[in-house]
Amino acid sequence: MCGILGQINFSGCPVDPKDLMAMNATMGSRGPDGEGLYVQGRLGFGHRRLKVIDLTQASQQPMVDSTLGLGIVFNGAIYNYKELRHELEGKGYTFFSQGDTEVILKAYHAWGEGFIHRLNGMFAFAIWERDSERVVLARDRLGIKPLYFTETSQQFRFASTLPALLAGGNVSTELDPVALHHYFMFHAVVPAPHTLLKGIRKLAPGTMMVIEPTGARRHHHYWQLSFEPRDDERGWKERDWQDRLYEVLRLAVRRRLIADVPVGVLLSGGLDSSLIVGLLAAEGATGLNTFSIGFETVGEEKGDEFFYSDIIANEFSTRHHKLPVDTTHVLPNLPGCIHAMSEPMVSHDAIGFYLLSKEVSKHVTVVQSGQGADEIFAGYHWYPPLLNSQHPVEEYRQVFFDRDQKEFLRVIHPRFHGDDHSQRFVETHFSQPGASRPIDKALRLDTTIMLVDDPVKRVDNMTMAWSLEARVPFLDHEVVELAARVPAEMKIAQGGKGILKEVARRVIPSEVIDRPKGYFPVPALKYLRGPYLGMVKEALLSQTGQNREIFQRDYIDELLKNPDDHLTPLRGSKLWQLGLLELWLQSHGI
Repeated sequence: MCGILGQINFSGCPVDPKDLMAMNATMGSRGPDGEGLYVQGRLGFGHRRLKVIDLTQASQQPMVDSTLGLGIVFNGAIYNYKELRHELEGKGYTFFSQGDTEVILKAYHAWGEGFIHRLNGMFAFAIWERDSERVVLARDRLGIKPLYFTETSQQFRFASTLPALLAGGNVSTELDPVALHHYFMFHAVVPAPHTLLKGIRKLAPGTMMVIEPTGARRHHHYWQLSFEPRDDERGWKERDWQDRLYEVLRLAVRRRLIADVPVGVLLSGGLDSSLIVGLLAAEGATGLNTFSIGFETVGEEKGDEFFYSDIIANEFSTRHHKLPVDTTHVLPNLPGCIHAMSEPMVSHDAIGFYLLSKEVSKHVTVVQSGQGADEIFAGYHWYPPLLNSQHPVEEYRQVFFDRDQKEFLRVIHPRFHGDDHSQRFVETHFSQPGASRPIDKALRLDTTIMLVDDPVKRVDNMTMAWSLEARVPFLDHEVVELAARVPAEMKIAQGGKGILKEVARRVIPSEVIDRPKGYFPVPALKYLRGPYLGMVKEALLSQTGQNREIFQRDYIDELLKNPDDHLTPLRGSKLWQLGLLELWLQSHGI
């Protein structure tokens, strides 16, 4: 897990290393174990390293293979790199390191652009060809690893974080009206290529971009998720699906043990993370470090799930670390949490993961986490009504969108008024082939869009803020592909994630499986009071905030009058949503 960056000058001018150094300096937490720069005329690349696989200098980056005439900067982990290396050695390739980075280089040389289909893992990388000066960028299928870029007619830059590109300068920080609409309507999910800044875009998941020396580029979307059944699965009974899912999940957690450092588990006490612990135990893992965080209970809203995480920790004899956090710790850590966001993230999970990662990083460098199971196995309440919906777009919108278009026009300054971009986005996505049933359309949207730009992005940003690598076995692309083909009725059974619950019964105690669904509440950010309300109010009413002319003042005043009365359908604070955007802009000097 690392941070990468690069610059391509189309004018022929050489890259100034000082620009790369400024960008690299912002990503220290993503790679505290090493840094490097490589400049070849009009091409320049930088890297920050977190040592996880091959701890020697042989895997230092940027990595250059002079024999092949190739170089690479890479962020992520390739879990099947040993198998690929063995295959490449059979083709005559020799290796100077023991890591996965060099395997990517050799695989590109051996199989060309199609090599990407052979990779199992999370990744964002740039490969450059010394002689042709062609550059190839790619991002993994589920967008687990980020890749941002900015471009002009004379230059192209990319980086693992948005702030790194800001540090490089010459970036338009004008707000993007389409992204603003998604932020306030689509629960802060801003799909690629948009970000809130017009001058910065992001590469879509499952995409390869090839940039020629002339500046010409082409995009290749190399992975599509299909919900249509395969011929060999059409006669399967429920037990057949369960057996196959059990096998694929075991393989996914086994793959994510590949490391030259210890691997722990973020154990919330819910089904998903508990199942990971159980599957790891089934693979023979012993002495696992597990970590749980909890907040104070407010009224009837319980702030921790230690009761359930204790059950799993005791069942599998893990080295369990319970991390209770009282509300007084949230406020002083909020500025750091917000600064760690490449894009503003309204979900309360952000500060939870930030504080959890801060503590976990004191014990391990790598953890497995349960993100993704709700999206791929239909764990949310809005899926069952969509099973055979006659109006899927409208029904999806009613349960997931934060407000309607009429209210959005009251939120935002008239200069940002325009079309209902989020409605149009959902309509377009639902109309694409590969998912014929309404529920499958919603599951595909949530898996390939919402999941990427909410939970997955949140986990990457918050763990990397503390130099912690998070691995997500439920987002192994083979697990995701199988889950998509599982009949929807098996997924929504038992109140959601039915087939996953049946697989889990083979592994973990029923008390954790049949419990009410839990969330990650941070009451202080849901019910803004005292210093939290003061922080938001100060930001929104500051001269800086007023001068931006993003919001309409009467709407701000309405929310400030009774913050608790203005929650989204997903029970988030509308006032926090406004305040976070302003706090994020200020944090990054925008």
